[in-house]
Amino acid sequence: MCLNNQQGNTTMLMKKLTASALIFSALFWSAGAHAQTVGPSGEAATPSATITLSDADLAALKGKNYKAALLWHTSSDFTNAVSAGAKDEFAKAGIQIVVQTDAGFDAAKQRSDIETALAAKPNVILALPLDPTTSAEAFRQAVTDGSKLVFLSNLPTGYKQGTDYAAIVTDDLFQMGKQAADALAKAIGGKGKVGYIFHDASYYVTNQRDRAFKTTIEKDYPNIKIVAEQGISDPARAEELANAMLLKNPDLDGIYVTWAEPADGVLAALRAAGNKTTKVVTLDLAEPVALDMVKGGNVTALVADKAYELGRAMAAAGMKSLLGEKIAPFVVAPALTVTKANVSQGWKDSLNRDAPQSVLDAAK
Repeated sequence: MCLNNQQGNTTMLMKKLTASALIFSALFWSAGAHAQTVGPSGEAATPSATITLSDADLAALKGKNYKAALLWHTSSDFTNAVSAGAKDEFAKAGIQIVVQTDAGFDAAKQRSDIETALAAKPNVILALPLDPTTSAEAFRQAVTDGSKLVFLSNLPTGYKQGTDYAAIVTDDLFQMGKQAADALAKAIGGKGKVGYIFHDASYYVTNQRDRAFKTTIEKDYPNIKIVAEQGISDPARAEELANAMLLKNPDLDGIYVTWAEPADGVLAALRAAGNKTTKVVTLDLAEPVALDMVKGGNVTALVADKAYELGRAMAAAGMKSLLGEKIAPFVVAPALTVTKANVSQGWKDSLNRDAPQSVLDAAK
């Protein structure tokens, strides 16, 4: 789930989702295996690519006049891409989207949206519940009506998979952090000193991604040392905090930043210091950091989720539920590393749209 300015109001996102988000079990280690993203009750993650419909499944769905509703938490490039993935998948079975809403990060508005959607009698509902407690009550009528619910990332309190909802679909959060660690390690030659700027708030998306970066560096790269750590809760303070980190550690080889908006502040601090050598990696796509990357600046890579694939997998899970098929309870879409070399394709793979023209022009 993208967290930069292009994806909506970051401050409101943190206020709403930090308070309400389902805190997935963080990370686990199995003998000889890497850590993984896991579900709310420790469920193993199922790759979204395995959630597919056969030709026979699609044939069984066609002609039934099934309807779907998309009840989103906000309007953004991210939700637009999720919607596109869902719509394309539903279209294969002739399922009509009868309602699409934007709650504006307002749980009360989302409850009203649910009531509006139910009047259209959707057979499948895809949604990101903003508040577990409020959503549990708000979605209850949908459960009673027999609508198949597929949730993006969050889960209403007390809901049971297979009874109240079909599946949860989210990002492979561990892989996002791990890929960021791998990209930074590659950029600095597998050795050196790095700074670690993490999200200093209880929010499962950033917490798991941040921990995955740190875990990967400590486990897989013994010649890289995290010598400076700084929590951040207000992206507007990123430049200030980066200045303090660089003052104490002017010879950092690299810096990890929890997401793209504060990374822009870190870049400002590096530029003010005349520092052209410290490499930066961050998560999610945004024009300012992408421009720095393609122009050969400090940013070496951006790691993003596949938002279009999230929507496709959600729709597929909902349709499989309509067919009475058993569905994996916890599904994750893959992460991807975007560099100058693949920025055009990476943007499309993640957000189902072209990269900003300024980025495309600079990458030529």
